[in-house]
Amino acid sequence: MEWNLTNIEHLLGLIPKTDVTRRGFVMTTLAAGFALAVQPVSAETITTDAEGLTLGEVNIPTRDGHIPAYRAMPIKGHMLPVIMVVQEIFGVHEHIKDICRRLAKVGYLAVSPELYVRQGEVSKMSETNDILTKVVSKVPDSQVMGDLDATVAWAQESGEGNIEKLGITGFCWGGRIVWLYAAHNPRVRAGVAWYGRLVGQLTELQPRHPIDVATLLKVPVLGLYGAEDQGIPLETVDQMRKALRASGSSSEIVVYPNTPHGFHADYRASYRKEQAQDGWRRMLAWFKQYGVT
Repeated sequence: MEWNLTNIEHLLGLIPKTDVTRRGFVMTTLAAGFALAVQPVSAETITTDAEGLTLGEVNIPTRDGHIPAYRAMPIKGHMLPVIMVVQEIFGVHEHIKDICRRLAKVGYLAVSPELYVRQGEVSKMSETNDILTKVVSKVPDSQVMGDLDATVAWAQESGEGNIEKLGITGFCWGGRIVWLYAAHNPRVRAGVAWYGRLVGQLTELQPRHPIDVATLLKVPVLGLYGAEDQGIPLETVDQMRKALRASGSSSEIVVYPNTPHGFHADYRASYRKEQAQDGWRRMLAWFKQYGVT
């Protein structure tokens, strides 16, 4: 779908006023704390306080019901620049909420919708493989794009967000989504993808991967990757770089040497403080460079 203001208005006009959808599922609330599969959490886990912030759960109206989301923003301010934060495979658990608070502290309306609540509740699953096989593998990209469109519409309708200053960032599963959504919605000013998969087998639910949209990408995306990521080979990062250069894209990819997957996840053993802090600085500078401020 080509994005324009008419799409937003059309979407808002189609929203049913119930939490029970036509498909018969009931949208849940967000998980409290950290997902079971990632516990116990690391002693290095960062917790951002709520001082000066308005935060908490909100409901995002979609075409088939409502989905929960976490929203954080400064108490003071109006028509704030908007950053959508796309979850990891563990859903919108405490780490993703904390990222929203960190962004709110520097002046953003940060919102993270729960993007596969229709397929299942992952916060209570203790095995990562179960999360992947029983829930994540069943989530269509088209559903995710639609829910992110609905989140943009919600930000506009709320009167608190300025979607003319719209950015998106995401981690792992969400990193891949950042590339795809930047191609889907050209109204996004900038995106930052943290270690998102770039290539893969094409399926009915995942008809394109970032490498397939690289030559079409008009939105500048900053990719942040680890050289020792066992799930994202460096050759695929090189493929993406070549495709971006061939299209004349202003997107860039940074690769950190001796760095694993999940290096920003301060609640896990994969956390690398120096790389995470450098990536965060780069992300904020990227958003500022492209007018998401």
